[in-house]
Amino acid sequence: MNTNRHTDQQDLCFKEMPPTPVNKAISALIVDDSPLIAEKIMELLEEVPVVTSFKSCSTYSEAVAILPVFNPAVVLLDINLPDKSGIILLKHIKAFHPDIVVFMVTNQSSHFYKDLCIEIGAHYFLDKSHDFEQLPALIAAILN
Repeated sequence: MNTNRHTDQQDLCFKEMPPTPVNKAISALIVDDSPLIAEKIMELLEEVPVVTSFKSCSTYSEAVAILPVFNPAVVLLDINLPDKSGIILLKHIKAFHPDIVVFMVTNQSSHFYKDLCIEIGAHYFLDKSHDFEQLPALIAAILN
């Protein structure tokens, strides 16, 4: 699997007492211009018990409008969007919603895009052709 975690984040550690299981309920926003891909991601998210709500949109403009209202914990973001690049949306998210965990999920899997997205603040970078089916396990692992 081709994933990278943004290395500037600090890992939380509970040393004095074991962590208590938390019944988290989080929301996810899918930003992809392909309805088939968005539908497939929604199906995959249904396998993650903590993801209790999700929405999808297909453009930068729609995403910018939805973000402050829906307030997702996770955004699954494609680079290719019809009105502006997903990279520009990633910059917007990191500037105005820095606590959102961003998964870049794209076919643009070159090292250039991967390095750029991680540098801007994406937490994970996944190649749709190779890593797609790993989304539920990866999301569940980082949210638990």
